[in-house]
Amino acid sequence: MLNSKNSKLILGIDPGSHKTGYGLIEISGKSIKYIKSGTIKLGDGEFFERMLTLKVEMDAVVKECNPTEVALESLIYVKSPTALFKLAQARGVIVSTLLDDFQGKIFEYSPNLVKSSSVGHGHADKKSVQKAISMITGVKEFETDDESDALAVAICHALNNSRVSVTS
Repeated sequence: MLNSKNSKLILGIDPGSHKTGYGLIEISGKSIKYIKSGTIKLGDGEFFERMLTLKVEMDAVVKECNPTEVALESLIYVKSPTALFKLAQARGVIVSTLLDDFQGKIFEYSPNLVKSSSVGHGHADKKSVQKAISMITGVKEFETDDESDALAVAICHALNNSRVSVTS
């Protein structure tokens, strides 16, 4: 899938306990190329069943995408401690799925940095993020906010860890 040996495939992940977004981009020189994105829908069933589904589906996404690096959004502030605990557990499932193959190649970014990297300010709303990601990737519509957020995470990683510019 890589165009050259100097290219990197970055898989961005927006973790969730009901839906997890993923987005794959290729970085080659100073350019960002959209490859694919989607949402792992976990439904509303029993929590541990959803986590098993997340592990299996995330493993399949990683095998299909074959990234060189992975970037995740860090935990966000939520009003409900129960929701925070479930989100943290979902992130744990994702990280444990990645550790064997990506030790030292997993990166984490705060929601504010992700938004700032794609939109220009850290308190942007979901619509602004989607519009900016659409302009960068050329994708007209996203199935879910989680999908566009995952691409924003991947782009944030590209912009903060290499010499890439969204204007190139």
